[in-house]
Amino acid sequence: MNSTQIETWKRTGIMLYHIEDHIPFHVDYEYLRWVYPILSQSLQSNRTGIGDHEFFGTAQTEFDLTTGLFPLVTTKKVHFKSIAVETLWYLRGDTNIQYLLDNKVTIWNEWANENGEVGPLYGAQWVNWLNAHGGRINQIQKVIDEIKRAPRSKGMVVTSWNPAEIGFDFVKLRPCHGFFQLNVDSEGFLNMKMTQRSADFFLGVPFNIASYALLLMMIAQVTGYKPGRMIHSYGSAHIYENHVEQMKLQATRVPYSLPTLELNPDVTDIFKFRLEDISIKDYECHPPIKGDVAV
Repeated sequence: MNSTQIETWKRTGIMLYHIEDHIPFHVDYEYLRWVYPILSQSLQSNRTGIGDHEFFGTAQTEFDLTTGLFPLVTTKKVHFKSIAVETLWYLRGDTNIQYLLDNKVTIWNEWANENGEVGPLYGAQWVNWLNAHGGRINQIQKVIDEIKRAPRSKGMVVTSWNPAEIGFDFVKLRPCHGFFQLNVDSEGFLNMKMTQRSADFFLGVPFNIASYALLLMMIAQVTGYKPGRMIHSYGSAHIYENHVEQMKLQATRVPYSLPTLELNPDVTDIFKFRLEDISIKDYECHPPIKGDVAV
């Protein structure tokens, strides 16, 4: 970035998180430091009909859960209940939004058909993958079993990207966060790297960060390890044209201290977690910023 670009960017009122006062691993700094690189890209078209600025391939954020702090964005209010309910919905292997609606969560309404079905997306692939022989694979259970049996394994992987079931005849939205890998390090921390092919930086990414951090903590608890690092790697990191001003506003805000997350310590089976077993503590944040989803 040259001096002219820096001065231009400063005049917009946007903090240069990637240059000034960067706090390592703080979710807002890790997240917002990518605003400038993304918005510096030319506006282009995409399937939604709403143009976007796209930064491809090298964006990555990292969050340290060993501190006990939870990476929930504070520069705008993020509805944590929706994140927790959605994660539990995935773990149910559910493909119908009724469970979400019963818990007053509407974030999947745009993607469901008239019967509430979204197709074989995350939950279906995580716990109910259809194999070539007609059987079913519970990837979450298999990876938990492998952590317990062979914690140094390099094959602790869960994928949502099932080429047989991502055609437009099956689903309205192909999986955006498609693949995650787990690792137990020499100090006994359980780490995760999640790869996201398509990242709606304003609306989706704060949810995705918190959702996978929550999942990491849940898996760590039921396998007896401590949660470590959560690394989030992006393919297409993009900001839609109708989110640019919101993103600029958010990037002017000074982050608060991060909250903590508490899980019911009595839960030892990941599929037995309920909403009441998950709670966020001391979440201080700026007001919400509205934005329409690009369907």
